[in-house]
Amino acid sequence: MNLTILRHAIIDSTNAAAMEHARRGAGEGLVVIARRQTAGRGRHGRKWVSEPDAGLYFSIVLRPKVDPATLPLITLMSGVAVHDALSEYGLRPDVKWVNDVLINDRKISGILAETTETPDGLAVIVGIGINIKRTAVPVDLSETATSIEGETGKAPTADDVCEVLTRYLTYFYGILTSDDGAAAILHEWRTRSSYYSGRSVRVATPEGLVIGITDGLEPNGALRVKSASGDVAIIQAGTVERLRASEQ
Repeated sequence: MNLTILRHAIIDSTNAAAMEHARRGAGEGLVVIARRQTAGRGRHGRKWVSEPDAGLYFSIVLRPKVDPATLPLITLMSGVAVHDALSEYGLRPDVKWVNDVLINDRKISGILAETTETPDGLAVIVGIGINIKRTAVPVDLSETATSIEGETGKAPTADDVCEVLTRYLTYFYGILTSDDGAAAILHEWRTRSSYYSGRSVRVATPEGLVIGITDGLEPNGALRVKSASGDVAIIQAGTVERLRASEQ
């Protein structure tokens, strides 16, 4: 995949900009990054804090030639890439289903994948935010979020993190779009996530609250959660929280 990187000093949302470029015919591999976002967002419309020069604010245009049923795996593939990119900075990340990367249970990165129809077919916009400097984490989020600098004492540049991330994204995207790529990505995700199986969780879904033990993933990346009665819920979309021992 050939990359073209567009850099902005300030922008409303890198995902919104990448989506507009895709609708105008931008090819696969177009990357939009910004030093600051004024309207960065995560899943379910949540705000992504984007302090100036404090993080990597990144979106890429993909045009995957895969079975539409496997499109949700793009988020999992991106989580694997972020995991390995952060590992290069001496960190030990954990990938939480479906779109968060954690360090010691604190969020360091979030992923937002969105689709859009274009004259050239379906495009997937993958937005990734990575907290680099301590200033990326507001005081009121310090218990639940962290940064590369906060964990290591060192803050790489956003360009350096971008270079490492795109290297891993290109590699794992190549795996996903190859023969048997879906199964391969599920395996890669499993080896990097403590949430794959045996984790006590609470999941807020559009249909209601699900509490149980994680029980692996479906072939399309959906999360399996087994209740105390043995019933298994298949979670296509939802927000996962780890249950503390006192809550189990």
